[in-house]
Amino acid sequence: MFLLSFEPLRPFRRLVPVVLLAALAGACSSGSAPTSYDLSAPTSRIRGAAGVQVLVNEPAALQTLSSQQILVKDASGTVSFLGGAQWADNLPRLIQTRLINTFENSSQLRGVSRPSSGAVADVQLVSELRSFEIATPSNEAVVEISVKIVSDQNGRIVNGRIFRARTPVAALDAPNAARGLDETLSTVMLDIVRWVSGSSLPRREEPGDVSQAPAKEQAPT
Repeated sequence: MFLLSFEPLRPFRRLVPVVLLAALAGACSSGSAPTSYDLSAPTSRIRGAAGVQVLVNEPAALQTLSSQQILVKDASGTVSFLGGAQWADNLPRLIQTRLINTFENSSQLRGVSRPSSGAVADVQLVSELRSFEIATPSNEAVVEISVKIVSDQNGRIVNGRIFRARTPVAALDAPNAARGLDETLSTVMLDIVRWVSGSSLPRREEPGDVSQAPAKEQAPT
């Protein structure tokens, strides 16, 4: 009677960890994926600086802004994130793309691209993303970008300016926050395009463009 084998129980014991892992995996995957929001590139009619080649660099940014999170900042400077929502791409890279699109949509500057394109440029736009958040308790979308125009030939800073804009947000939720920040960024990007288009921009000398000084007349012998 006491020689009965308990071998049939062993397969069940081996299955227990597998069942537990499957249950944990199901619990981890039960949360819904965050909703992604894109940024738009506005269209306007902006004249000036036709024919100049411009490279638009990706904006530099602090770590809190170098992500896909939608930021909320209170009056004390404490930063939090809106849950269940994110930008469609890393924020500085997304802004770089939409700024290039805005130049293409709105200005006479058709030769606009990113440095990785390998294009030869007259100037580069070097920028820093300083603010891109919903400010509370005022519930405003706040965007601030510092931009410098740099000569691509000698690296000299030609001009610099800080662009700011604020837009009221109807409610502190993801759809209203994304809409408010998109509208505010559109205002800032059009201001940047107007400023660059209206600036006196240096042009890279093309081979053969160096002017020849007139030959001196030789004195009669």
